[in-house]
Amino acid sequence: MPNEKSQNVQDVFLNYIRKNKTPVTVFLVNGVKLQGIVTWFDNFSVLLRRDGHTQLVYKHAISTVMPGDR
Repeated sequence: MPNEKSQNVQDVFLNYIRKNKTPVTVFLVNGVKLQGIVTWFDNFSVLLRRDGHTQLVYKHAISTVMPGDR
Protein backbone atom coordinates (compact mmCIF):
# COMPACT_ATOMS: atom_id res chain seq x y z
CA MET A 1 0.00 0.00 0.00
CA PRO A 2 2.83 2.51 0.47
CA ASN A 3 3.19 2.90 -3.30
CA GLU A 4 -0.51 3.52 -3.90
CA LYS A 5 -1.36 7.06 -4.86
CA SER A 6 -4.21 8.40 -2.75
CA GLN A 7 -6.81 10.54 -4.48
CA ASN A 8 -9.59 12.47 -2.88
CA VAL A 9 -13.18 11.82 -3.88
CA GLN A 10 -13.52 15.34 -5.31
CA ASP A 11 -10.72 14.80 -7.85
CA VAL A 12 -11.97 11.33 -8.81
CA PHE A 13 -15.51 12.66 -9.33
CA LEU A 14 -14.48 15.76 -11.32
CA ASN A 15 -12.06 13.76 -13.46
CA TYR A 16 -14.76 11.20 -14.25
CA ILE A 17 -17.32 13.80 -15.36
CA ARG A 18 -14.62 15.66 -17.30
CA LYS A 19 -13.42 12.57 -19.20
CA ASN A 20 -16.98 11.45 -19.98
CA LYS A 21 -18.13 14.97 -20.89
CA THR A 22 -21.08 14.53 -18.55
CA PRO A 23 -23.39 17.56 -18.38
CA VAL A 24 -23.56 18.94 -14.85
CA THR A 25 -25.60 21.40 -12.84
CA VAL A 26 -23.49 23.42 -10.41
CA PHE A 27 -25.15 25.28 -7.56
CA LEU A 28 -23.18 28.12 -6.01
CA VAL A 29 -23.31 29.08 -2.34
CA ASN A 30 -25.33 32.19 -3.28
CA GLY A 31 -28.01 30.01 -4.95
CA VAL A 32 -27.02 30.64 -8.58
CA LYS A 33 -27.43 27.61 -10.86
CA LEU A 34 -24.88 27.00 -13.61
CA GLN A 35 -25.02 24.25 -16.21
CA GLY A 36 -22.43 22.90 -18.60
CA ILE A 37 -19.57 20.48 -19.04
CA VAL A 38 -16.43 20.46 -16.90
CA THR A 39 -13.45 20.90 -19.23
CA TRP A 40 -10.70 21.42 -16.65
CA PHE A 41 -10.15 21.77 -12.90
CA ASP A 42 -7.40 22.28 -10.36
CA ASN A 43 -7.21 22.71 -6.58
CA PHE A 44 -9.00 26.06 -6.64
CA SER A 45 -11.22 26.33 -9.72
CA VAL A 46 -13.32 24.58 -12.36
CA LEU A 47 -13.79 25.50 -16.01
CA LEU A 48 -17.40 25.01 -17.11
CA ARG A 49 -18.32 25.16 -20.82
CA ARG A 50 -21.78 25.79 -22.28
CA ASP A 51 -22.87 26.97 -25.73
CA GLY A 52 -19.28 27.72 -26.74
CA HIS A 53 -18.61 29.91 -23.69
CA THR A 54 -16.31 28.99 -20.83
CA GLN A 55 -16.76 30.10 -17.23
CA LEU A 56 -14.11 30.00 -14.52
CA VAL A 57 -15.79 29.04 -11.26
CA TYR A 58 -13.88 29.13 -7.99
CA LYS A 59 -14.41 26.01 -5.89
CA HIS A 60 -14.98 28.00 -2.71
CA ALA A 61 -18.13 29.39 -4.38
CA ILE A 62 -19.53 25.92 -5.25
CA SER A 63 -22.11 24.29 -3.03
CA THR A 64 -23.21 21.26 -5.09
CA VAL A 65 -22.31 19.51 -8.37
CA MET A 66 -25.01 17.28 -9.84
CA PRO A 67 -24.30 15.17 -12.93
CA GLY A 68 -27.08 15.07 -15.50
CA ASP A 69 -28.02 12.55 -18.16
CA ARG A 70 -25.88 12.17 -21.24
